[in-house]
Amino acid sequence: MKYRADAIVIGLGGMGSSAAYQLSTRGASVIGFDQFDPAHSRGSSHGESRIIRQAYCEHPGYVPLLMRAYDLWRNLQRDSGEEGLLRITGGLYFGTRDSATVSGSLQSALQYNLPHQVLNSDELRHRFPVFQTRTDEVAVWEQNAGFVRPERAIRACLQQANQRGAELRFNESISTWEVTTAGTVQVTTGKGVYESDRLILTPGAWAPEMLSDLHVPLVVQRHVMAWFDPIGSTGPFMPNHFPIYLWENTPRSIFYGFPAIDGPSGGAKIAMHTGGEVCTPQSIDRNIRSDDVKELREQMEERVPALNGPLLTASTCMYTMTPDQHFVVGLHPTHQQVAIACGFSGHGFKFAPVIGEVLADLVLAGKTAHPIGFLSPYRFR
Repeated sequence: MKYRADAIVIGLGGMGSSAAYQLSTRGASVIGFDQFDPAHSRGSSHGESRIIRQAYCEHPGYVPLLMRAYDLWRNLQRDSGEEGLLRITGGLYFGTRDSATVSGSLQSALQYNLPHQVLNSDELRHRFPVFQTRTDEVAVWEQNAGFVRPERAIRACLQQANQRGAELRFNESISTWEVTTAGTVQVTTGKGVYESDRLILTPGAWAPEMLSDLHVPLVVQRHVMAWFDPIGSTGPFMPNHFPIYLWENTPRSIFYGFPAIDGPSGGAKIAMHTGGEVCTPQSIDRNIRSDDVKELREQMEERVPALNGPLLTASTCMYTMTPDQHFVVGLHPTHQQVAIACGFSGHGFKFAPVIGEVLADLVLAGKTAHPIGFLSPYRFR
């Protein structure tokens, strides 16, 4: 049996669910596929929290996208009634003054006039005594940073898309996709053949195999997120006075963390942003190993000793890395009916609403007003 829609979305994690939502709000008929169930706990869009920030150390070109993303996060929260999708706690970005984390954050903050301060080690010890900084370290304090809730966000997008008529099919794997000689897109699964005028591919860690024809050098890495019960009391880590943070020890040793966003029972989350062994979605070791926990405890012992209490829980996720650690977003170089978004390199989820908007623009209008030129798939050719 053949099914038809205006647009098909393959991959319903953070980016794909947002794209389905954006398409449905514009009146397009949508069929969305995901090979797993809606919980989406086996890719890169889980873990209860993701940092959101605007003073972006990675590249100032991301800032306009982030400004729009903040608006769209709030719109999604309002429309879905899903409270707490976005919470502002403030953020600290630690390192030496010439570190990429500090200098890059400061560049974006100054270029876009974002509310911020630069705090030296004495000021940090006074205002945030839970952190242990060296005398040569500073931090950029960003007022508008915080966190978003990935599972809730995906659920909200899927619900909103479904309410607007999107057909969302889970536990259905894609066998093939192709652009026919007639210019339409045909997607085949074990349950049927689906046809549309447009296709959006948001395959996450499955991008290296699904988009091998792009010749984009994508590498998947295994990362571990862990939640610890602070020593003594969770009180100092509660989100009403504890920020998100990103800490660059060296360019090859960067870790990040969150407040105790679910209260005393949930602990506070910490993870390494750098490192990570190369894997595939099929080969990743999802067991939590002693060396995973040891690496995090070494960071906490030196930097956040009050957090170095009992391990509550931990889980794995995957970073899909590009060589320059910037995203891949744009129209397929060969098939202009197809838009792609992948290679989010461990810092992409905060952009999900605006990436969804960009993808909807690209497949419905062939272009977008958002500044995504530096994310083009063509840059690797």
